[in-house]
Amino acid sequence: MMTENTDIKEDIKPDEAMDATDSFGVEGSGDISSGGGACEGTPEIEQLRNELEEAKNRSLRALADLENFRVRSNRQIIEERKYASIDLMRELLAVWDNIGRALEAVNKTQSLETLVEGVNMVHQQFLDILAKYNCVKIDAVHQPFDPNFHASVAQLPSDEFPVNTVIDEVLTGFRLHERVVRPAQVVLSAGKQQS
Repeated sequence: MMTENTDIKEDIKPDEAMDATDSFGVEGSGDISSGGGACEGTPEIEQLRNELEEAKNRSLRALADLENFRVRSNRQIIEERKYASIDLMRELLAVWDNIGRALEAVNKTQSLETLVEGVNMVHQQFLDILAKYNCVKIDAVHQPFDPNFHASVAQLPSDEFPVNTVIDEVLTGFRLHERVVRPAQVVLSAGKQQS
């Protein structure tokens, strides 16, 4: 039993197939499967080949540009990270200069008051520089214990403060924006002493 497709194939004759190809404007013998067939040298095919070659070249150039951009961006990120703290270093060098001046003044005057005054000024300058870069002290003393900002190093009995209140700070903590740089090391109240 023949299917409809077989009937259609049988109805098309080779001469009619040739006429159908000619109606699309393709000249030649009609033998497309062989290497030197009808489509080989036509201007339309050559134009399509040229356009394909240009598209390939554009694609390769775009990929090369993208890769170059990626490499440049990575290099720039590495450079920026490498020198990100240069402004902070310049500010800290001013602190270093002032420490040297304070020591020099003490050596000349042999005055303890001059040394204390100089150290206090440098200490405040240092805190101001840290604050300028959004690095600030963590409030701890007399605050409720917060494990996000405080690290307990001891507990002492206290009649004055409730349990888990910071009664002393062993080491000052700092945060940069919202991230903890170093938690404050604190002594906590253990509450009233049992008698």
